[in-house]
Amino acid sequence: MCLILFSYLSHPEYPLILAANRDEFYERPTAQASFWEETPDMLAGRDLKDGGTWLGITRTGRMAAITNFRDIRNLKSDAPSRGNLVSRFLRGNEDPEEYIQNIRLLSDRYNGFSLILGDRSGFFCFSNAGDVLHEISPGVHGLSNHLLDTPWPKVKQGRGLLGSLTSKHQNPPPDEIFSMLADTSRPADRHLPDTGIGLEWERLLSSIFIQSEIYGTRSSTIIFVDRENNVTFIDRSFIPGSGEYRTAEFGFRMKPGLF
Repeated sequence: MCLILFSYLSHPEYPLILAANRDEFYERPTAQASFWEETPDMLAGRDLKDGGTWLGITRTGRMAAITNFRDIRNLKSDAPSRGNLVSRFLRGNEDPEEYIQNIRLLSDRYNGFSLILGDRSGFFCFSNAGDVLHEISPGVHGLSNHLLDTPWPKVKQGRGLLGSLTSKHQNPPPDEIFSMLADTSRPADRHLPDTGIGLEWERLLSSIFIQSEIYGTRSSTIIFVDRENNVTFIDRSFIPGSGEYRTAEFGFRMKPGLF
């Protein structure tokens, strides 16, 4: 995941509205979101290289997502896959704070990440970059490849757009959210962060939807959870270079729920 935007406890009908783009190299093998055969309560995409996921939700009221923390200067070539941090939480029964306390003891083994975890006890964001833990407050939030709500241009833009949509609509239209996630516009160079990857890559990665010859947005996902804990999960998986996508849509009720 490279961009997660979400409205948490700030909409009258939906305690959670989440919109996210997963950016990755096109060559990395991936399975589109589905319920996992070995964990039938868990709905998530799947990284076929290392077996984890970047975003998922369960029938039992657990939700998790991860983004990489961009720190090119401190990359570890032998680090374990960060996606397994998501899938292990979704499969488990620890509450978010307990899970975070357990993984933070080993978090320096991983390359940088920011991890969002939620269940009935609350929503939390933990980053191993500086050992930062936040309980997430009600509002519209954004996470890219830094800390929660770091005001990178795409995060500021996305939070503003999602906030506008959720304030105008009792039932925010998925097509309008997908249009927001498909924005390829780039900010001026003076607004770009300097994360050590060089100006050309900063430009490439600055848009909400990323396109290039080798790397880009692989999927866009929307999750709605209403006050009765009914979940709508819509995933668009893009076919690189074609402009086409495959859609997977699911609906179910969580027991117990997130809210």
